[in-house]
Amino acid sequence: MGFSGTNRYSRQTLFAPIGQDGQEKLRHSRVAVVGMGALGTVSATQLVRAGIGHVRLVDRDIIEPSNLQRQSLYDERDAQLGRAKAEAAAEKLKLANSDVDLSYFVTDLNGHNAEALLTGVDVIVDGTDNLETRYLLNEVSVKHGIPWSYGGAVSSYGTTAFLRPGETPCLVCLFGEYQGHGHDTCDTVGVIAPVITVVASLQVAEILKYLTDNRNALSPGLTTVDLWHNEFQHIRFNEVNSHCPCCEEHHYPLLNATTNAQTVSLCGRKTIQVRPTRTSGFDFEQVAKRLHSVGELRHNGNLLQCTLGDVKMTLFADGRALFHGLENPAEARTLYARYVGS
Repeated sequence: MGFSGTNRYSRQTLFAPIGQDGQEKLRHSRVAVVGMGALGTVSATQLVRAGIGHVRLVDRDIIEPSNLQRQSLYDERDAQLGRAKAEAAAEKLKLANSDVDLSYFVTDLNGHNAEALLTGVDVIVDGTDNLETRYLLNEVSVKHGIPWSYGGAVSSYGTTAFLRPGETPCLVCLFGEYQGHGHDTCDTVGVIAPVITVVASLQVAEILKYLTDNRNALSPGLTTVDLWHNEFQHIRFNEVNSHCPCCEEHHYPLLNATTNAQTVSLCGRKTIQVRPTRTSGFDFEQVAKRLHSVGELRHNGNLLQCTLGDVKMTLFADGRALFHGLENPAEARTLYARYVGS
């Protein structure tokens, strides 16, 4: 039973720039959050509690003990069970605000499914931890005219910007085309939880401004913070790059890619993700029955986990698998073919 009426949002509607009219606009808004890790859990929590009408969660990963230091929706039991982040987050958020319509997708966002997952919303929120996905979000944003909130945080520093097609530069204008190069991550240089909360809160503040039609209050540029060194900086946007291959010439290399990498190393975690070469004909339940003979199996509707010697495998219902304890992509593909199929 939800708490309908004015009481739930009374302190928010007392804030004059939002008021009752703004609250009603939030109730009719739709937001997609990509990545339910540190930034995603904080931003999704604030958005759901603010009364966004529909929140869509997308994440490919499972909960591990190292997540608990900063990923505020999860607890030790979630990590022990290795639950899918998107599923666990949706469950916890529904308890916080049952009036919000929540949907979740335990899947790997890529060029084949990004448009289906991220259109039909008013704002896309970046809670990811890798550049390739951010550039993919940018392509969906530009192609479909959907604003998106860029955010990143590692160590003690973070960056955020609210990017609006046709009004601000896009990610390619700001940083150039995606080159596939690595960058610092929380798995390589660490991260402190306060910078996560600050960056995610800045992201949500811009989203609330936008959705309640307080456009004149939107930040006109990038915001960077370094909490350890007490630095807070605003960098104004330049003009849109008139030769930008994305927002001016409408080239979308990630959306138009004919293939996606079949193996991906997840941020130095000794975990390899393997995507199936084909998804048609994949029978999750049949694979689960077959793996029962291999050893102890934990299985629910979204994923199953089993131990293969020194390696733990998490297999998802979409055919993806994570091999924990591996750094060699070829070995991961071999295990996938042996226990799951091609």
